Amino acid sequence: MSLELPSPIARYFTADLDPNPQTMADCFSDIATVRDENHVHTGRDEIRQWKVEYSKKFTATSTPITIERERGRTVVTCHVEGNFPGSPIDLRYFFRLEGDKIGELEITP
Repeated sequence: MSLELPSPIARYFTADLDPNPQTMADCFSDIATVRDENHVHTGRDEIRQWKVEYSKKFTATSTPITIERERGRTVVTCHVEGNFPGSPIDLRYFFRLEGDKIGELEITP
């Protein structure tokens, strides 16, 4: 089954596979925030650095399995597998979109 993801979210998951961290950063608005593992990354520069640091430590693939709306955000549940502690795990990605960009992303178990 293939999910119909909004375009900015589909670009995010494609960019996650790209080794160029700028590709990931370009999915976000200028003042976007990412909340992941108890850290907040604000703006494209910090989001790019978040991707750089994560990629140095781990490799992972995220497979979207469900999509729903919750409190004004799009929630994508993904099955994530890789070389990180606790793999595999299902994670929830909470996206708030700003036009064709991501304005906010929170990743939780």
